[in-house]
Amino acid sequence: MTIQARIDRALQDAAAAKNVPGFVALATRAGETIYQGVSGVRDLAQPTPMTLDTVFFIASMTKALTSVAALQLVEQGKLSLDAPIHETLPALKAPKVLEGFDASGAPKLRPARGDITLRHLLTHTAGYGYGMWNSEIRRVQAYFGLSGLPANWEEVERAVLLFDPGTRWNYGINTDLIGKAVEAASGQTLDAYMRDHICGPLGMHDTVFVLSPAQRARLASRHARQADSSLLPVEQSVGQELSFFLGGGNLCGTGPDYLRFLRMMLGGGSVDGVRILRPETVAEMQRNQIGASEIPHMRTAMPQLANDANFFPGMVQKWGLGFLINTERAVTGRSPGSLSWGGMANTYFWIDPARDVAGVIMMQILPFADPGALAMLAAFETAVYAALD
Repeated sequence: MTIQARIDRALQDAAAAKNVPGFVALATRAGETIYQGVSGVRDLAQPTPMTLDTVFFIASMTKALTSVAALQLVEQGKLSLDAPIHETLPALKAPKVLEGFDASGAPKLRPARGDITLRHLLTHTAGYGYGMWNSEIRRVQAYFGLSGLPANWEEVERAVLLFDPGTRWNYGINTDLIGKAVEAASGQTLDAYMRDHICGPLGMHDTVFVLSPAQRARLASRHARQADSSLLPVEQSVGQELSFFLGGGNLCGTGPDYLRFLRMMLGGGSVDGVRILRPETVAEMQRNQIGASEIPHMRTAMPQLANDANFFPGMVQKWGLGFLINTERAVTGRSPGSLSWGGMANTYFWIDPARDVAGVIMMQILPFADPGALAMLAAFETAVYAALD
């Protein structure tokens, strides 16, 4: 049985068992695509078949591209990993740390000890959080009338830290702010920078912040998992015109596009003769950057958007420059030292340099870390490694 047929069978069985409307899944080595598969429909209400060129909201899978953009500028000397980031983004000059709330409910804030750096932002050790994952952040946002994500420079300046920079790991708006640093250092808007320096050179022409009418016609709908495990399509406003670009989660794209990005990473920064990063930069991205700190079990503060998440229960997990790192062999076959992350609507990828393999699977289901979607990821990944052995 061919690799294609073996993986097809595993995914079709999993999709039928886990009630997934549709998916696109691809796997690659540095030199060639080894699998591509599609199944199901883009929208349960209007059952257009899923296709390889279906467009997905990739949400936090944007972070990997934004991290690469920042490191390109580090290579050029336009950004520094360890200089105070307020030299590039003055709004981050005097961050405040949250120390609880007084009797009236007002946040108690103190000046942060130490400056925030680009390395802190790339590694989620700056102290920022997301309201989706932290109820205290949500209380602060409600008290000050702030948006869930910064909507302007005033909101950037008023975003609070949960701890002093560099002292521990917490998932937050860090990469959103890296996007602003890319803009400041390059003199381009983030969408233009991505187009000119990453997506354009790699041929990722469907990976965009603002969808064209033709791309929107290929957009998969998001579906919300109900209490009885059924799925209902939900309204979505993605790929719209933006006045304040953020680097943490606004991109839409296709599976084949993202596979090009993964091949570039497997290739040490280049693919098909196009170099995006230096090999030594890619190697640094793959190293533990948070020392003795570990990635904790992530607890949701908004269960309608995210379930609790822990991709490797019982395993020490680290963070590189933009990616989660598993430190042991996963049950699926993923090697220690692999890189990964995902997006809120259950899109996922991994990069395994030791085995020269990477994969991406895209679905559109809420909340994040949907058990059915995670089962699809596990089935796909297991089938890929079984086919390689």
